[in-house]
Amino acid sequence: MFESLTEKLQSVFSRLRSRGVLTEAEVDEALREVRRVLLEADVNYKVVKDFTARIKDRAVGENVLKGLNPAQQVIKIVNEEMIRLLGGEQAKLKVAEKPPTVIMVAGLHGSGKTTTVAKLALMFKKQGKNPLLVAGDVYRPAAIKQLKTLGDQIGVNVFDIGDRQDAVAVAKAAMAHARTNGSDPVLIDVAGRLHIDEEMMDELKRLRSAIDVTEILLVVDAMTGQDAVNVAKQFNEALELDGIILSKMDGDARGGAALSVKAVTGKPIKFVGTSEKMDGLEPFYPDRMASRILGMGDVLSFIEKAEQAYTEEQAKAMERKFRENKFDMNDYLEQLQQMRKMGPLDQLISMIPGLGNANLLKNAKIDEKELSRTEAILRSMTKEERSDPSIINGSRRRRIAAGSGTSVQEVNRLINQFNDMKRMLRTLSGADDHGKRRKGLPNFPFMR
Repeated sequence: MFESLTEKLQSVFSRLRSRGVLTEAEVDEALREVRRVLLEADVNYKVVKDFTARIKDRAVGENVLKGLNPAQQVIKIVNEEMIRLLGGEQAKLKVAEKPPTVIMVAGLHGSGKTTTVAKLALMFKKQGKNPLLVAGDVYRPAAIKQLKTLGDQIGVNVFDIGDRQDAVAVAKAAMAHARTNGSDPVLIDVAGRLHIDEEMMDELKRLRSAIDVTEILLVVDAMTGQDAVNVAKQFNEALELDGIILSKMDGDARGGAALSVKAVTGKPIKFVGTSEKMDGLEPFYPDRMASRILGMGDVLSFIEKAEQAYTEEQAKAMERKFRENKFDMNDYLEQLQQMRKMGPLDQLISMIPGLGNANLLKNAKIDEKELSRTEAILRSMTKEERSDPSIINGSRRRRIAAGSGTSVQEVNRLINQFNDMKRMLRTLSGADDHGKRRKGLPNFPFMR
């Protein structure tokens, strides 16, 4: 996500940091470079012009050049202006005064609209709500079938009365069904098109007038850059949107849509799609996204993902095993499974300050398939073997390799890596080979 943009901006900032004192001419030079980088990232030209002008005004007007560390102050201003560009504060969904809350989700074909509606439903379900998916794309039987398949996958009811029906009739019937069955919120997947046309917009306007819609959200493909921004602008002019969902953000290395859409449409980004998985939809936080774009990490999102994957009891139990040097391959397998729940590794790394810099990870190869092979090897071991890898002799290694579809060499490598990790943990905990505490090694805060 934004890999190219982050790398180029980091290059500009590193040159600023290398200079102890900044002149106005040097700030101008840096801003010209920032302007070029943003335009290459497909950010709207007017947005870029206004953005850099505000930075220039503040950098000169606040006596930044006379400060103790002018480079850091300029970067701080860039960060604050980028947060403002992205929307300032998190924009939350509105809730209807009288249930159910009705969310109409629009978008062009190929934007990921139907999948995003299902992701929203799963998000509400995890919050303890009883969402209802409504198949409002009555012109495309495949869309109804896709929504039903996704609904079955996430365990959420899907309402439809067949294709070739009037979309307004479907919506009204869905509302009656929702009130009868206590469904809330109601998520309507409305008809899409390959491109914007008057017929589609007229139908969406009729839908909005026929039922009490709480929110109108538009799904746009982040990877299409300025095309996505133009689509959002046209939809907003016709429908008066409440917010935007950027899908496929995990594939967007440039960032043009995210950095332009709020300034161009005046409508906030409310959610972003971060993976193809059904839980790959996240609320959009302008401050966190700005921090990630500038290579400063996103610790809050990382902590939230960790809290979703680990219970407090699990964390305490694992901390105790680390401290007492009782961490074994059963724990290793559990940790691997929990870590994978948190999302793709490259996304997690980008959230950690210092590691999100593309330059630091340029030669690192993060292979999700390697994680799958590691998990397969661990699962092919017995519980006793995972508890005590020293009993894994040659015949056991051949059995494990055959059971996991890997080679004996790969099994050997995993066991050696685990033993190396154990030795490192033993050093960190200050314990000797018999579990007794070593003297002369640092006493870390988590040790008791």
